[in-house]
Amino acid sequence: MQFDETTQKNVDTWLNGNYDKDSKDEIRRLIKQDPQQIVDAFYTRMAFGTGGLRGLMGPGTNRMNQYTIASATQGLSNYINLKPSKEPHSVLIGHDSRNNSPFFSEVAAKVFAANNIRVYIYREMRPVPMVSFGCRHQNCTSAIMITASHNPPQYNGYKVYWNDGAQVLPPHDEGIIKEVYNITDLDQIRTLPDMNSNLIHYIDDRLDHVYLDTVRSLQQFPGDNKFKGERLKVVYTPLHGSGITMVPKIIKDWGFSSLSLVEKQAIADGNFPTVEKPNPEEEKAMKMGIKQLLADEADILLGTDPDCDRIGVAVLHQCKAALLSGNEMACICAHHLCEALEKNGKMPENAAFVKTIVTSELFKAIVESYKKTCFDVLTGFKYIGQLIYQWKQSKPATYQYIFGGEESYGYLLGTHSRDKDAIIMSSLICEVALQAKLQGKTLIDVLHEIYKKHGIYREKLISVVYPDSKETKDNIQKMMENLRTSPPKSFAGKAVKTFEDYQASIKTDLVSGKEAPITLPKSNVLLFWLEDGSKLVIRPSGTEPKVKIYCGVVDQSEKNIEQGIKILDERIELLTNELRQVLS
Repeated sequence: MQFDETTQKNVDTWLNGNYDKDSKDEIRRLIKQDPQQIVDAFYTRMAFGTGGLRGLMGPGTNRMNQYTIASATQGLSNYINLKPSKEPHSVLIGHDSRNNSPFFSEVAAKVFAANNIRVYIYREMRPVPMVSFGCRHQNCTSAIMITASHNPPQYNGYKVYWNDGAQVLPPHDEGIIKEVYNITDLDQIRTLPDMNSNLIHYIDDRLDHVYLDTVRSLQQFPGDNKFKGERLKVVYTPLHGSGITMVPKIIKDWGFSSLSLVEKQAIADGNFPTVEKPNPEEEKAMKMGIKQLLADEADILLGTDPDCDRIGVAVLHQCKAALLSGNEMACICAHHLCEALEKNGKMPENAAFVKTIVTSELFKAIVESYKKTCFDVLTGFKYIGQLIYQWKQSKPATYQYIFGGEESYGYLLGTHSRDKDAIIMSSLICEVALQAKLQGKTLIDVLHEIYKKHGIYREKLISVVYPDSKETKDNIQKMMENLRTSPPKSFAGKAVKTFEDYQASIKTDLVSGKEAPITLPKSNVLLFWLEDGSKLVIRPSGTEPKVKIYCGVVDQSEKNIEQGIKILDERIELLTNELRQVLS
């Protein structure tokens, strides 16, 4: 197979350069046995985006390995050292249970230290929220987390945080990206031979206790949790990930002592041997936990992904296991917090809740029914973190953040972390479930009561997955451009009322033809509002070869909840099937 000029140049650099023997041997093997893999691994340099790096592990310029990690860290170090500071710069490093995560975290630590940056590194795996929290607690300039979230075992990644504990945003993201791309040769990378440096400090479990002390005050019903919490039977699975280090601790700390683990999945293992993909959004990943939920006749099952920033929930309802979607859980939690804060007389006058543009509109309806403000942000929890930071900086505070969520099972109660936090959410969900149980209800009953009050809202996410290749990226870009320039006028027999192009920052009323600016940051997202109140969103993934379709429908007149759910779910199928054909 004849390689293109860029691929051949990158391959030659690795084969002739100061790279390890194992990588060179693997490259030579693939050239003979699977040259297409060589193209995919070397045709370009792995993109360092606003969220950092994520991709397949292996040798190559477009793969996660010690060299791409070191290169990214050198670029980040250069950016950090450009920033004036009264105190010496420092970073915090965390990692999850993925293969190579501990190794990659040490590769990064040695580069930071060689650049005279103090390093605080977790000796053992810890969840994402402990990195965000730790960054703030240690007053670090930046932080990184080695993880690929819920991706398959072959993947790993590199998340970057700034000093407020949120993933990087402008201007830092652009500055870091520029410095990373300036690293074009191994000779530009400074590193230490080992971890023996007075600039490298290991973090023990002291921060765990500080975290637990900090979030304990976020309980709405501490008395019930402490004295009645044992009545709630909880099953938990960390899906072989880092959640095992913190979630059982906080659940028991809040008073929920009737906790059992899915033992086979409580073992940290980057191969994730009991699941195809360690994603609590998928029923397959929760299957073992559901089996235990039914066998134990427990009340709820909680499942977190490997880096423990997302949480899935299943409920024992009418002797059957019912999985709650990310949208449903976000709305249940928003309802619980609004109701509890009002009941206890603790609702701040300037209370604010935040959701992403793809999250259920029911979330906003709940918040606004309490005459409080709900903000929409782009997909990505860093935008929720950005609002928290802005509100904290304003004097007097314009808004007080209470709770934020997104449809992809990521939520945050409180401001101790600035990223999704499945640790605090595990205990909050237990609190919600306990309050329901004390009234003889399940979380499904609570959801249906919310429907009766606000209308029935149903949502679904469809992912159109493509092969991971250069051709795929080009095709997705062309497809989005076609939709942008010639947007459909209707879906499943319902006219498009409003079309929002977040790349162009323009919202168009297709009835009147009027245009209005979109004030959120530019993003490759298209949103269609239909005449019946349905919402369709199309968004290519920034880290994986797929396009996501978000569909939301509503019926505020149907009184029969079960019938209404059935009708709306059928409506969703029509809409998503039609849009899937458009994207195929």
